[in-house]
Amino acid sequence: MNRTKLILTAGGVAVSLAVAWLLFIALPRWAGQGPGDEAETVEESAGVVPGASEPGAEAATRRIGVRLFYVTEDGRALAPRDREIEYGEDTAQQARRILEAQLTPPPPPLVSAIPEGTTLKELFLGGRGEAYVDLSQEVSGNHPGGSLDELLTVYTIVHALTENLPAISVVQILIDGREVDTLTGHVDLRRPLPPGPEWLQQPAADGN
Repeated sequence: MNRTKLILTAGGVAVSLAVAWLLFIALPRWAGQGPGDEAETVEESAGVVPGASEPGAEAATRRIGVRLFYVTEDGRALAPRDREIEYGEDTAQQARRILEAQLTPPPPPLVSAIPEGTTLKELFLGGRGEAYVDLSQEVSGNHPGGSLDELLTVYTIVHALTENLPAISVVQILIDGREVDTLTGHVDLRRPLPPGPEWLQQPAADGN
């Protein structure tokens, strides 16, 4: 009889310990978790923070210095300004990024010769140094007109590419995927144009 009591008492102690482990150790860890929480806890226990990227996954974006062009204070020429933009893996990609930066409205007091709302639709490279730049219709529709303003618009695009990319020597402007005669009736756009250094700001004389 005493032996039976001893067995029952030992069994009761074991059950009590199991219940205590469940209530005070196991249950708090899992209580309140919804579907999918268990996997998250496993990740955390392995030292992985949910949503965190692998080391080096968000490396700093490589950038490159380029020269963009804006209207001079007197409105009669284009002045170069150095900027940093995202690096392109090849000539075509770099040309796109240069033009996207050139088409972005500049901070004051800089003034762009590109009409507001103009966007780059596409860009193609030829086999002899040609770049074909397809712009949205705003480059023509929002243009103020006038021969000088049209020249500055055209040569902003030409110089942004030819000054920065030696592989590009001439540029032809298209609108909405089509060849056009002019933007507003003055500059012949039926062929690729070479740089026009006469439309760039000339260095100031040193007075000597």
